[in-house]
Amino acid sequence: MKILVTGGAGFIGSAVVRLAVARGHEVVNLDALTYAGCLENLASVADDPFYTFEQADIRDRAALDRILAAHQPDAVMHLAAESHVDRSIDGPGDFIETNITGTYNMLEAARSYWVAQGKPEGFRFHHISTDEVYGSLGAEGMFTEDTPYDPRSPYSASKASSDHLVRAWHETYGLPVVLTNCSNNYGAFHFPEKLVPVVILNALAGKPIPVYGQGLNVRDWLYVEDHADALLLVLEKGALGRSYNIGGENEARNIDLVKTICSILDQKRPEETPYADQITFVQDRAGHDLRYAIDPSRIRDELGWRPSVTVEEGLERTVQWYLDNEDWWRALQNRDGVGQRLGTKG
Repeated sequence: MKILVTGGAGFIGSAVVRLAVARGHEVVNLDALTYAGCLENLASVADDPFYTFEQADIRDRAALDRILAAHQPDAVMHLAAESHVDRSIDGPGDFIETNITGTYNMLEAARSYWVAQGKPEGFRFHHISTDEVYGSLGAEGMFTEDTPYDPRSPYSASKASSDHLVRAWHETYGLPVVLTNCSNNYGAFHFPEKLVPVVILNALAGKPIPVYGQGLNVRDWLYVEDHADALLLVLEKGALGRSYNIGGENEARNIDLVKTICSILDQKRPEETPYADQITFVQDRAGHDLRYAIDPSRIRDELGWRPSVTVEEGLERTVQWYLDNEDWWRALQNRDGVGQRLGTKG
């Protein structure tokens, strides 16, 4: 299969690209290389004959039309998005333009291309989204694909909007789509503004490890390589017009996750005092959802997928990767917003 992946230089996108190429798919990576895009994520496939890079912005419709016509993919995997909640609080405009208008451009470009190709039966448009569109859970319950949308941040609202657009293009124009909504990802190549890399890198630097509120917010943690595997499975075997929730079956409170990372670092790179001594509770962010939890029954029952990596195993792998790849993360330290508290302008 020839797959056009948008946002393929990002964290999840690059995992998808690496896995797709490893499985023999031809991949065209379309990425604007904004602050979080990093071509070093794809060094292992950069010279592979099955890999091509196109620098373009999904807000540029003419570029999208050109790239689709030139490469004639069998499928589109749309991952390109602004994705950091804290940044969406400080500057929601970029999220509206990229996640909503950009997705509209992708849908229209894909529809035009699909029609021009004679509406091939095997074509797929796979839209990758987040569990944050469902809002916040209490102590009980889980998100299913039928959970009503209730986004609480500019980021989740923009992703909810993009999900609705994708469904509308399927119902109105017949565009063959599949959708997925995932829980929190972690793993190698995670841009150093998100929780897991922030904990690792601040710990190593001897800096305070910031934890919002009391660290009681609960997330379901999904190892990024498991996620990439699930995404390719949905692309190939998911039912048209269907959405699939992808979870790691690994719920944890933020404070417990942080302490686990500190404990792993204590073993791998011990210091005179435990890394957990650096934990510092900071003012919570605006609209911080209490709990997310995914019910993965549909993807398990219909497609036979389950995550293969426990959060303990995945965190151990992730910490080791950051210890082994200092050159990668040090090169990103001067990028906009890295190492700063964001999301305080609300």
